[in-house]
Amino acid sequence: MKKVETIEDLYKRRPNDKMPDWSAAVHNGYGHFNVFLRADYACRSITPYSRKDYYKITLLMGNGVVHYADRSIEVSSPALLFSNPTVPYSWEATDEVQDGYFCLFTESFIRWGNKFDRGGELPLFKAGGDPLFFLGETQVQRISGIFLRMFEERDSEYVYKYELLRSYVDLLIHEALKLKPADTYFRHANASSRISSLFLELLERQFPIDTPQNNFALKTAKDYAGKLSVHVNHLNRAVKETTGKTTTEHIAERITQEAKALLKHTDWNISEIGYALGFEYPAYFNNFFKKQTSTTPKSFRN
Repeated sequence: MKKVETIEDLYKRRPNDKMPDWSAAVHNGYGHFNVFLRADYACRSITPYSRKDYYKITLLMGNGVVHYADRSIEVSSPALLFSNPTVPYSWEATDEVQDGYFCLFTESFIRWGNKFDRGGELPLFKAGGDPLFFLGETQVQRISGIFLRMFEERDSEYVYKYELLRSYVDLLIHEALKLKPADTYFRHANASSRISSLFLELLERQFPIDTPQNNFALKTAKDYAGKLSVHVNHLNRAVKETTGKTTTEHIAERITQEAKALLKHTDWNISEIGYALGFEYPAYFNNFFKKQTSTTPKSFRN
């Protein structure tokens, strides 16, 4: 797995495009923002499975498959895709023609002047949230119009252009939010629900694994309870009550999911993968993986 795709890496896909000088905007705290036509970039083949160091909203027009660590989603109609710096993915085009738009922006851009914590709390950008929304014809026209206004404003001399561009990002977010009821996203009905949600978010932050030298720090329910400042028994009860699974089961399932991704998408040897996931000896990793999947890491990779 490629470690992280930076904004600079993305611009290199189009050698004739020079990365714009946004130094003044960055200096003033606005961060980096840009908008693109998908047809101008390398969207016609499979992109590397990797994390990005930026947020991205894409209007996908052209068939393909979005690959995540634990699942792949076929896209056979226009869709709006949200991605963030914590969740790795790749795009595999199955059509020669790939149209649409995408905008990308940094952490400081999405957080500057916020009325709410978009990047950290909004479900569209959260790990485990709903990142892909299929669109009807009317929605495609409306969302395309927002992207076209982004192009126009990006190149304008309007003194408040960054505030307006941020408003257009908000519009894209709200267009997606309207496609599902609010109770799909916000479910903290009681203390157990909130503790469980915090545990799952903290678990997800341990991933993806970027290097074989990774220090996988939080391995047990007690480790997570310490980070959340709750007693381990209280954490276990809350997670079991809310999700129907134990804390240990969640941890094991997430490690297994990451192990599968590393076996599939990297050339690391099995010992390196086991070590990166917190297993001191290869035999421990082999036994764990076989218990979870009924097959060995070597068989899975082959």
